[in-house]
Amino acid sequence: MKRGGIADLKLHPGTAPHWLVKRMMPMADALCQFIVDEFGTKELLHRLADPVYFQALSNVLGYDWDSSGSTTVTCGVLRSVLTWEKHSIVAAGGKGLASKKTPDQLYALTDFGLDGNELAEISRKVAKVDNAAIQDGYSLYQHMFFVDTEENWTVVQQGMDSKAGDARRYHWTSGYFRVYIDEPHSGMISGEIKNAALDMTAKESYDCRKTSLDIVKEEPIRIRRMLDDIKAYGETTLIPWMEGHAPERQIPSYKVIPKRMNWNAVRKAYETQPSDYEELLFIQGIGPAAIRGLSLISEMIYGDAPSWIDPVRMTFAFGGKDGVPFPVPRKAYDEAIRFMEIALQDAKLGRKDRVVGLRRLRKFAPPVLHRAAP
Repeated sequence: MKRGGIADLKLHPGTAPHWLVKRMMPMADALCQFIVDEFGTKELLHRLADPVYFQALSNVLGYDWDSSGSTTVTCGVLRSVLTWEKHSIVAAGGKGLASKKTPDQLYALTDFGLDGNELAEISRKVAKVDNAAIQDGYSLYQHMFFVDTEENWTVVQQGMDSKAGDARRYHWTSGYFRVYIDEPHSGMISGEIKNAALDMTAKESYDCRKTSLDIVKEEPIRIRRMLDDIKAYGETTLIPWMEGHAPERQIPSYKVIPKRMNWNAVRKAYETQPSDYEELLFIQGIGPAAIRGLSLISEMIYGDAPSWIDPVRMTFAFGGKDGVPFPVPRKAYDEAIRFMEIALQDAKLGRKDRVVGLRRLRKFAPPVLHRAAP
């Protein structure tokens, strides 16, 4: 599994056409049933955690390759069709305000024998990492949490960069990582590689994380002084306009000093004395500004720099929009749905010879994600 990837996920307004969505749903239902029946729920979750597979799934279901809707619409379709009875998997969350209801929906799974409190906590932590520990210019607006009866899970969430008109999708899955702040993603996909992005989850940020943890254990008033000491390097002055004179050290434009920090949260961290960076990150109120401020103090004063390399690193494909390179053949799509539904029914009736062709496709299945070492 590659950690990153690029495709044109442009932000497009509007909604998916009803005629397409009503076809995507039965096709997604049948495909997911086949995967679960043949390989189990873990395999379906692992495939959804692969950004390339997810993009291909969206394409197979008939949605545009290069649209942000390939995430939101496909996730919405999957949430509508996945059930305990058919797939032993359900989905919680959604787009916009619906994403904020994810914890409550996961709490409700307690009625099905799952640890709803733990699942809700995982959901919050995943969102916190992609919102604060990774600062790449994308604001999260979509969060989908897939979970099976054994509490194996996959999260697919998406952020937007409204200025660039671009979207970025983040993939997570249980068992793939050991800690939330050590390159935990199973994959990431975007339309752009940023010239600079603060990535506190990168291995290159280890020393910066350690120093940030040491800094936050000091009195908040001392942290304020250190922040004030480095602010001068980033503020505009007349010096750059004077020929032959320039600041000895000026912070690059992307290392913006946060104007506001939640000092109550910083005080809480000081009183808590977190034992590791992960515990610091998940303190309520410690947000992007605090994480960025601490990382800049670590770099500018103590010399322990974080990674400013965008974690999205690979390019693989580009596609069309609104019927380009070709429109969705509705009649052929309906015939494919009928074929899948009949094949499913035959499989359930024990007519294995009728689905042997589908079984041969197993050799083309992507490899299972390697689990993190215990």
